[in-house]
Amino acid sequence: MIELKNVSKAYGDFAVLTDCSLRVDKGEVVVVCGPSGSGKSTLIKAVNGLEPVQGGEVWVDGTQVNARGTNLPALRARIGMVFQNFELFPHLSVRQNLTLAQTKVLGRSLDEATQRGLRYLDRVGLLGQQDKMPGQLSGGQQQRVAIARALAMDPVAMLFDEPTSALDPEMTSEVLDVMVSLAQDGMTMIVVTHEMGFARKVAGRVVFMDHGRIVEDTPGAEFFARPRSARAGEFLGHILQ
Repeated sequence: MIELKNVSKAYGDFAVLTDCSLRVDKGEVVVVCGPSGSGKSTLIKAVNGLEPVQGGEVWVDGTQVNARGTNLPALRARIGMVFQNFELFPHLSVRQNLTLAQTKVLGRSLDEATQRGLRYLDRVGLLGQQDKMPGQLSGGQQQRVAIARALAMDPVAMLFDEPTSALDPEMTSEVLDVMVSLAQDGMTMIVVTHEMGFARKVAGRVVFMDHGRIVEDTPGAEFFARPRSARAGEFLGHILQ
């Protein structure tokens, strides 16, 4: 479903990504972790072309993301993305946030978009909040609306870039519960997170990054039991402690 082949990116002389290769099969959940500045967010944003790369290839469902002529808006419509900050339109109601991209990008009627949006709002446990403005919701609720909005676009995969980093522990659990449910339903997912409890529960594989390189790409259970690299072991020790 997703493949990165020898992907590199630099800002001037500073290498953000160096020769990164990663394959994610349909229905697989891959957690990407590592210290701050290791390139995790850049890697996940390269998947849908939000971060252009200077070397290598990025493929999603048979389409090369970084090829000349690729229709990036159409491609991004098929890849759900949830950011650290909720990125809801503050001047639009929850219902309008759920329907806007469906009508403008996918060409659905307002009735169909509303029906699908409310279905996924119910999925994330917020049916009944559709007429509120984002500012009337808690952070955890706003992030769940953002997930519902992405799901309403019928994505082939979901990307999560530290979706709980701006939330307190109680709100974090609300969001992680939704993500666990998605994983159990077979959604293809790449998740950048420091939530190791979530990773332990759902990650088919854990990718550990440091200084712009993929240091380790290990089955989830093995990563937590026996990290292959000393650097991953050190990182995991600090996080779990």
